[in-house]
Amino acid sequence: MTNPFHDPDTLAFYDREAEAYANRGDRAGYVYVFLERLAKGATILELGCGGGQDAEAMLAEGFDVDATDGSPGLAAQAERRIGRPVRVMLFEELEAVAAYDAVWANASLLHVPLDGLAAVLARVRRALKPGGLFYAGYKAGDGGGRDALGRYFNFPTEQVLRAAYEAAGPWGELELRSGPGGGYDREPRVWLHVIATT
Repeated sequence: MTNPFHDPDTLAFYDREAEAYANRGDRAGYVYVFLERLAKGATILELGCGGGQDAEAMLAEGFDVDATDGSPGLAAQAERRIGRPVRVMLFEELEAVAAYDAVWANASLLHVPLDGLAAVLARVRRALKPGGLFYAGYKAGDGGGRDALGRYFNFPTEQVLRAAYEAAGPWGELELRSGPGGGYDREPRVWLHVIATT
């Protein structure tokens, strides 16, 4: 893999599958747990918004959402769903400083190669205001690899994931929980859910 921050083949997959992926109809259960911790009207950066399901939920609850995705195809699908612009942005292009109350990265940073994950997490931390809230979900494993659909995943252990966050820190809070889950490939997996604050 030549790019330490994103995998071009994975982005190409989401462009090809954008319509089918965007119309799955599922939504992350954690999104409402996340929103409960924020003041109404809080500004949220969404990294990897996919088809826009979570952005739609956040907007419906009265939050100010800056939805982004690295796939132009998915960004177009999300725009249709939420009725507002969605920025095409790669994780390494995040340059904001103390601009957001929260960052939501459900099932997106799990595509960042492990060698580049701490640097991306540091960019997320920099983009948050003091006391900001950050959620990201990952598929657990024993190191990076591809799924049956050809997508790259970093598949971290809990120890490796904590080390990446600590390298990007310091954080005010760092909470990691694991639980069962699935995905677009319909393969059951253990998911690692990380909540951090600045």
